[in-house]
Amino acid sequence: MSGSPDDDLFFAGVAGHAAAVADGTVSSRELVSGVLDRIQRYDGKLNAFTVVLADQALAEAAARDAARGKRGPLHGVPVAIKEELDVAGQPTTFGGRGNARPAARDAEVVRRLRAAGAVVVGKTNMPELGQWPFTESVAHGITRNPWDPRRSPGGSSGGSAAAVAAGLVPVALGGDGGGSIRIPAACCGLFGLKPQRGRVTMSPHAHGWWALSTTGPLTRSVRDSAVVYDAIRGTLPVDRWSAQAPPTSFTAAAEAPGRPLRVGWSTKPVTLGVRPDPAHVRAVRETAGLLESLGHRVEEIDPGYPDPAAAFVPQFFAGVRSGADLVDHRDRLERRTRETVRLGSWVTPAVREWAIRQGERLAGRANQVFEQCDVLLTPAIAHRPPEVGVLDSVGTVRASLLAMPMIAYTALWIVTGNPAASVPAGLADDGLPLAVQLVGRPHDETTLLSLSAQLEQAQPWAHLRP
Repeated sequence: MSGSPDDDLFFAGVAGHAAAVADGTVSSRELVSGVLDRIQRYDGKLNAFTVVLADQALAEAAARDAARGKRGPLHGVPVAIKEELDVAGQPTTFGGRGNARPAARDAEVVRRLRAAGAVVVGKTNMPELGQWPFTESVAHGITRNPWDPRRSPGGSSGGSAAAVAAGLVPVALGGDGGGSIRIPAACCGLFGLKPQRGRVTMSPHAHGWWALSTTGPLTRSVRDSAVVYDAIRGTLPVDRWSAQAPPTSFTAAAEAPGRPLRVGWSTKPVTLGVRPDPAHVRAVRETAGLLESLGHRVEEIDPGYPDPAAAFVPQFFAGVRSGADLVDHRDRLERRTRETVRLGSWVTPAVREWAIRQGERLAGRANQVFEQCDVLLTPAIAHRPPEVGVLDSVGTVRASLLAMPMIAYTALWIVTGNPAASVPAGLADDGLPLAVQLVGRPHDETTLLSLSAQLEQAQPWAHLRP
């Protein structure tokens, strides 16, 4: 054992951390101690973490080192958990002040991470109830982008993205209810795959924002996400939705060479009135050219997007209201959140179920694009990451308008349930990361992982650091 890890290890991702512990380069306790030192040193400027579980993490790491027998794929690897997921002994704050009661047990995905050998080091920041693609709240303040602290890391999984991008942890769990994995991944230069609806359990809950929300990791590489997904995927009887079994493990898909695909690309936004930044248009065109050079058949197409608003908006309001029902003190919610709850009072259970059925019908129309292609390539976000303070003194309606450019390409695919990934595409002239979105057929994460890994190999991004 070498004692203190060197700085490169903190940017080596899940695979690098797991290998270092496995070969004895460091013990899990040494690795976790180094991670905690980095959090203490750097998170004051970023505000990625809401709570750091230093004593518990060190004890858990020591237990990993003492364990004998077969080790899991994440043995000794430090992880962080978004505030909307239960961690035993900690209040699940959902980014606000409404809860102070500690969770009795881990959420199932957290339990599965620990069963795979991971060590939970803390919980990460989010906007209250995950409503916005900006990580800002009254309770926990503003989370900043490691590439430029004046800019937002996106949201709602912005704390998770900032923590991974800054090398504070190699992986952090997030959630995607409109783009909340893909948007912060795009803002922070990470790989973020939104899985198929029903791929990952929402237990102890039956759903997340009804048909909208999913859970998954933000990582520095495609393979890292695949390994984590293989550890957490699968549903339980409590889950309202369940995905089809994949043809192979996600890890195997990320390592496979892949077959030639038909890739259709478009920079047309789903949301009318939103214009993509020229840097994002260039990123899509250059990625299309790269994919063609890798042997894929690539052509510009018109996806014929249907309007997802009638399905998305009622479920958004119903999701916020169901989230508000999970807190102990609704009077402690932010004024804007209470406004959202009031504005959504028209969404009765009957309206909500109608919206879910609308989403199912809309999915049939949206998926007609895959008659033209195997994978759809688009921008991940329309505008560049905004300066922080987006939500200062604005109400629900204004916040929704400000959110539209961030979700212009992502929200449709949460309504339909399709898997979709934000894939890094270099750096823009402003020094911030660029990204593109890959959208797959229903239940087809394996194709997205394989194609994303090909892009990663051709144009490595994991070495990029803020």
